[in-house]
Amino acid sequence: MQKKVLILSSSPRIGSNSELLADRFAQGASESGHLVEKITLRDQQIYFCKGCLACVKNNRCVIEDDMAWILGKMKQADVLVFATPVYYYEMCGQMKTLLDRSNPLYTDTYAFSDIYLIMTAAEDGDHVWKRVVNGLEGWIECYEKAHLSGVVFGGGVNGPKEIISHSAMQKAYEMGKAV
Repeated sequence: MQKKVLILSSSPRIGSNSELLADRFAQGASESGHLVEKITLRDQQIYFCKGCLACVKNNRCVIEDDMAWILGKMKQADVLVFATPVYYYEMCGQMKTLLDRSNPLYTDTYAFSDIYLIMTAAEDGDHVWKRVVNGLEGWIECYEKAHLSGVVFGGGVNGPKEIISHSAMQKAYEMGKAV
């Protein structure tokens, strides 16, 4: 069955390691016949959540920025893929802001159930990626149909394109193929 896969790449760096890993996931998913779209957050204008909770009543945010159309894409996707660099053992601020601003989906009807997390970090080890997973799982917990379907972590990469020769590239591709 063909699925709509939405990749949300949150790295502020052009051609970042996490974005290259996300592109490899996209390649696998596309080759399996899924419709894949990638949104790069650095190209979008997304403001911080005001915490006003108007979105809970209206199913839309009062802030006028690019988040409205991104939420539309998220709502329609069967699969969400979050790609982030790891900063100080956590997802980057751009991804956290996106998650905070997705609150209008909480009270709305959404299609997604499968959530994937793709991340890279200069440091390697389970203690690095587990903290990011924990942060995303807090968001997933708020969406009863959603569950974490897979994680790809490329640790020990810092400089541009260091991920290319990392084993995580193959894992991302295979995970995309298996969507």
